[in-house]
Formats: sequence, structure tokens, C-alpha cells
Amino acid sequence: MPERTRSTPPRTLAEALRTRDDASLTGLLRARPDLLTPVPSDLSQLATRAGTRASVVRALEHLDRFTLQTAEALAVAPDPAPYETLLALMAGDECDPEVADALPGAVERLREQALLWGPDDRLRLVRTARELLAPSPTHPSPTGLGPTVAEATVGMSPGRVQEIVTAVGLAGTHDSVSAVTALTSLFTDRTGMSALLDEAPTESLNVLSRLVWGPPYGEVAAAPTRPVQWLRDHGLLLPASARTVVLPREAALHLRAGRAHQSAEPRPPAVVPAREYGPQAVDAAAAGQAFTALSTIEDLLKDWDEGGPAVLRSGGLSVRDLKRTAAALDMSEPLAAFWVELAYAAGLLAADGEADERFAATPAYDLWLDSPAQERWADLVTAWLTATRTPGLIGGLDPKGRALSTLGPELDRAAAPEVRRRILGLMATLPEGTAPDPESLLTRLRWERPVRGTASGRSTGPATAADIPTARHTHGASPVGDLRSRIAQWTLNETELLGITGRGALSTHGRALLDTTPGTGPRPAPTSAELAEARSRAAEAITPLIPEPLDHVLLQADLTAVAPGPLERPLAALLGVAADVESKGGATVYRFTAGSVRRALDAGQTAADLHAFLAAHSRTPVPQPLTYLIDDVARKHGHLRVGAASSYVRCDDDAVLSEILADTRSQSLRLRRLAPTVLASMAAPAGLLEGLRSMGFAPAAESADGAVLITRADAYRTPPRTAPAPVPEGPPVPDDVLLGAALRAIRAGDTAATVVHAPVQEYGDLPRTPSAETLATVQAAAMTGAALWIGYVNADGAASKRVIAPVRVEGGFVTAYDHTADDVRTYPLHRITGVAELTDDPS
Repeated sequence: MPERTRSTPPRTLAEALRTRDDASLTGLLRARPDLLTPVPSDLSQLATRAGTRASVVRALEHLDRFTLQTAEALAVAPDPAPYETLLALMAGDECDPEVADALPGAVERLREQALLWGPDDRLRLVRTARELLAPSPTHPSPTGLGPTVAEATVGMSPGRVQEIVTAVGLAGTHDSVSAVTALTSLFTDRTGMSALLDEAPTESLNVLSRLVWGPPYGEVAAAPTRPVQWLRDHGLLLPASARTVVLPREAALHLRAGRAHQSAEPRPPAVVPAREYGPQAVDAAAAGQAFTALSTIEDLLKDWDEGGPAVLRSGGLSVRDLKRTAAALDMSEPLAAFWVELAYAAGLLAADGEADERFAATPAYDLWLDSPAQERWADLVTAWLTATRTPGLIGGLDPKGRALSTLGPELDRAAAPEVRRRILGLMATLPEGTAPDPESLLTRLRWERPVRGTASGRSTGPATAADIPTARHTHGASPVGDLRSRIAQWTLNETELLGITGRGALSTHGRALLDTTPGTGPRPAPTSAELAEARSRAAEAITPLIPEPLDHVLLQADLTAVAPGPLERPLAALLGVAADVESKGGATVYRFTAGSVRRALDAGQTAADLHAFLAAHSRTPVPQPLTYLIDDVARKHGHLRVGAASSYVRCDDDAVLSEILADTRSQSLRLRRLAPTVLASMAAPAGLLEGLRSMGFAPAAESADGAVLITRADAYRTPPRTAPAPVPEGPPVPDDVLLGAALRAIRAGDTAATVVHAPVQEYGDLPRTPSAETLATVQAAAMTGAALWIGYVNADGAASKRVIAPVRVEGGFVTAYDHTADDVRTYPLHRITGVAELTDDPS
């Protein structure tokens, strides 16, 4: 049993907090940072805040399964309860040794988080926690236990209570209180209870077996059968309403052999290995997928280079645009949504903010493209690790029944970063190259942060009997479908897509993302410095696994170019404009077409530039068909000029214009000749360009002064944008500096609030002494170094009590160390209402 006895036990939580040292209070404030907003004035206010419903609910949600089971057991125990009673409820009559060994740690965790206080002979659960976890008709206990005999018999007629007492073989009493006490004593007496149950019909025992682990309530028919009637006559089923009965808590505990939970879980379930691979094979597979992730992001934003899809009025991407993006990337829509959300989380795309708002790449994307591959990958995975946006929710419904869209609102889930870090942390506990069993990961995660109301692990099905057809459910949603489990399942898929894992096992560079500090439990969110360090470690770890970019391709006679690996940025940029990607894989195949060559010429290249560039970067001779293709397209390029009238076409060769007019395909362009070398059109310049290109011509756009307009695929960018900030899960964990300052302020305030002072006349809660006595007392304290208790009214008229240690008195001012503010301050003597010396006698 843990050692925690005191001669004078605390009477309140505030008194219990005053007995704690600084390290213990710092641990409390770090575990429950919501208690610091704002900083409490003293320990009494801290205790009050620690007992509020919102704070207690948050604290309970962060308990592991066994600690939560311990709190649930305390909620059905007497208040206060000795440690031996709690041990009996958790370990049962057989005193499970594992539970007995783990219970002191669970009790200490509850104490540390101020959910439990008092010595071991008087354990008290915080009142709010007891109200949340204790059974009631509307909110049954997660343990499945019902009300006590005393609670269930409230409102029962005295005659009926006496009938039950007589039926169980007890002597009649003169009042209901003593009768209920006698009945309770019988139900808690193992020998007497066993004798009573030995008399019960077998069918009655069957009914009890269906209620014993909960729910304890059941509906009965108007005319109960004999087994149910026997249980009602002997008080083993007590009325909860006209048609509902309940199994009393004392009777249920006897049937359970004293256990509050059907299955206590003192030890966290182990993460089970599923498959084992060589670490090198895992790293190679992960690195290959990491490179694919970079290519996918580049392909996505290249597809949106000239301005992406429009932003919906409600925000986000339309279903139609998501389908088009998925088709362009050759993947499923959920997968496309993940990559779009990842690029958004990394700050690589955003809305442009124009009147007709569209999504597009940000200026940060260009900087990202110029970075080495390992740096780009590290940027993506650190953005994913800290993002609260959860792509797996896309396609579901928000609380108002509206569909959740890609890049839309309502996708932030504060639990996502913590779940992702914890999944990676659990995977890191296995040997290198070992892939975990996914179900064991989810089971462990549910143990560490159970869904409140399912900690006991009981079945959620209703009790059934011949005349107890329905019963009240005590559980919420199944943990299989809770949000944390769903995020964990999505995390396992996303780590594989990003190359953090390979073949289901954590890679070397994936391990580098994690905090290397020893510890097996959940850890607080990393600071920006820790995240930067993790990013650097991961980039360094993956560098040897990413192939060096190549400065060459292999040109083929069939107008294709084969890139046997990743290409350097200049070469990849030109090929991306001058050729179309035909296939990807271990090697990328580009195909040159008349349209792709024209695209390069539109971007400002000349035929000579293309010939020289390809000759310099090809390991094979430039094929003659490719040379002819470039020269042929260049010869036609710009021969026609399109400008704005609505639009016009001009050409020095009037025969070409006559050919266009004679072509039936030009009718939709509504052309007419203005001069031998000029045609006018009602179509917009862009439409006229596309129309002429579809007819086989290679027109060029020109500006108002007649110069050729050069168009580039990467011309459109949004204004500078920052990546979306993660939505925190409650207040952030305070750092050591803030904790130290807050603790000093709380201690000082508590000293001022609880200090014992000499008797003094008080008015309006402030001490009052004559001015001469005030001055003399302060001067004496400055000479002796004694502390004083004073009343003070500031310039705004706010009154306060303070504990000060005067240092100097001169010019109508006293300079003193203020214990309340933990600072040296100067006070005008005329604003001090009175003083009192502190006394050493607490009485």
C-alpha cells in the first residue's frame, strides 16, 4: 500500500495542495495546463478551478484505462474510502496480484492530477469526478453497477421495506432506516448472502446473471414471473420505476466476487509484431515512396500552375474539381484529397484572395522546388506530423449535416497530431524492420486514451430475460469507431504514402522524426525548436537513400526521352514544358509532340536553344526525327499573330489567311478580312489561339505594341501566404519559465491569503491602524527585517491585503519586498490603511 499518512489529514483539496512541494505542483500544472488560464491568485482558487466540470472532464479524458478504472471504482465506493476498500473493488476477493501491484501507481497518478486527495485511510475523489462517474438512473456507471440499497429504497413505503427484511430472514425493525441498514449489512456479508442465494430458484439466478455486469436495469411485465417475483420479494431486484427494476450495488458486488470491473487492465497491451523484414529493405521501400510523394506534389501543383480550381462559396474544393484532379494524377479521389490537403498544410498552395477566388501555388512552392529532395521531403512530413487538418474526414458530414469538402472548413481535429506521434512512437518500440499488427496498435492506443464510459471493457448489449426484454445502455459509441481510432487507421496509411514507413515497418528516417528522450507514455507536443531538430535529423537520415539527380536523358528515335532517375531542376523544368510525360516508374518517359514543342516556343525558347539544350543533356545522339519536328514547328511558330480587337489575326502571307477563311473549321471563329494581311474575329484572343491550333496552325499571341507574348506554365502564384496554423487541443503546455513564475505567484498569493497576523481592528476586510502607529511599525520592521501584513488601496481605489518585508522608509514611501507579488515595490504610506505583525503561532 502506498505510504501517505499524516497526523492531521487535509479537510479540503486546497489544504491537500498546500502540503505539496514545488515539484508536485509544477507537475500538476504541466499535466493540466488549463488550470493556468489565467494564473490562480492562490491555492484555494487553484483547487476550485481543478474541481470545475470542464477541467475535470479534460483530465479524465487524458487518463489511461487502468487509472480511469480506478477512478470509476472510487466513484462507487464510500466517500471517503480506505485504500483497502479500493483494493477489494479493483482486485476482487481473490486479490489479483497484478492489479494489487499496479494500483498504488494509479492512485498516485490521480493524486498528482488533483482528481484524488486525502491520505490512504480517507481517499476522496474530487466531487465533480464522482458526479461524472458515479451511477445514476440517467447516467449509469461505466462499471455497470447500480445504486446502493439505501439509494434504491428511497421513496419505498416502510411496510414494503419491512416485508423484504422479513423475507430474507432478518428481525423486523421499528423504522425504515434501521431496516435498510440491516438489509445492507446482509448483502455485504458474504456468508449470509451466499446462504440467501442458495435458496434462490435456478431461474432467478439466471436472471441475476444477465444483470450482474450491467446494465443493472431491466423492464418487467405487469405480472412478473415466479423467478423475478422471488427476486423482488427478497430485495435482490428493487423498483426503480413503475415498470423498471434494478440490481442493488451490494448484491452485484457479491455476485462479481467483489470486483467493480469485469476485467481490470493494469498493464498496457503489447504491440504485436506482424512481419519482419531486413532494415535495408524497409528503408529502400520507404525512400522509394518518399520520392513518389515528392513527384505527386509536383504533379499536383503543376496541374494547377495557371490557376487551380475555384473556391466554393462555403470554402473548399468542389467534388467535380476533386474528380478532375484525381483523374489528372491517375489516383482515387480520397488519395487525391490527401495530397491536396498535405500541400495546403505545408503552405505550398492556398486561395489567391481575388474576387473570383481560385486555388493556386504559393511563392513558397518555388522556394520548395529549389531545395534538395531530402529537405523537400522533411518539409512535407513535419507539416503532416503537426497538422490538425484530417483528410480522412472528407466526404463525411459536419454537425449540421453538410458534406465536408477538401480544403474546406471543419476538417481540423486537435487530437490528430498527438495520435500520429503516438502511433510512430509505438512502432518505434519494435525492433528495426518489424511491422506491427495494426489491431494491436489500435488496442494499445485505446488503452492509453480510452473513450470515457468504455474503460470497464464490458459488453454493450442489453440484458435479456423472459420478462426483462430491454435494459438501459451504459455505453456510448463503440471504441472501434471513435475518432482517435479512425485517425490512427488513417495514420498507418499516410505514413506508408509519405515514405515514413516501408512495408508497414518504421524506417530509419521515420525513427529520426521522433523524440529520442526515453519514455513509453504519450508525450507533450514538441516545441518549434524540437520540431526543427527532428526535421533536420530526418532529412539527414534519408539523404543517402535518395538518388542523386541526373543531368542527362536518353533520347529515342520514336520522339521519346527516357529519364533513368530524378533529374536536375533545369533539365526537369525544360522537359516538363517541351515534352509530355508518357509514363512513370523506375524511369520516366517523356514524349515530344508538335504541341509540346510549340509550348516550349511559347515559353520563350527558340529552335536553336532546344537543339543545343537537348544535345548537351542527352547521352545518345539527338534523333533526326526530333530535330525535324523542332525545326518544322519553329518554322510555323509565330507566322500568324493574334491580338485583341475582340481579336485579330495578321500574317505577312495573305495566302495563309485565305486558306484559313476557306477552311470550314474556322466558321465558329467568325473571321472576316480587314486587309490583305489581317483578319478580325469576334472570339476572344485565347479562344482564337486554341481554334487556330486545332486547325493545325501555330499562331503566337502578341501584345498591343506588336511584340510576341511569352507564356510560362508557372506564371501564376498567389500573394505570399503562411501555412494554416494547427488548432491546439486545449491550452498549450507551459514552459519551465512560465511554470516557475506562476508557481511563485500562487505561493505568494496563498501566503497573503492564509497568513496568521496579530489581532488588529479591521474595517471592510482591511486592517486599520493610526498613521503614527503605521509609520512606527513599518520603521521597526525595516530595522529588524520582519514581515508585516498590510492593507493597501491603490490609485484606482482597488483594495488588497499584502505581506511585505520593509527595506527602507523615507520621504513618505516604504520600499519593501512584496511576498504577494514576489517583487520589490514602493508604496506611499498614506495609501496603507493599517499594519499587523505576523505571528508564529498558527492558533
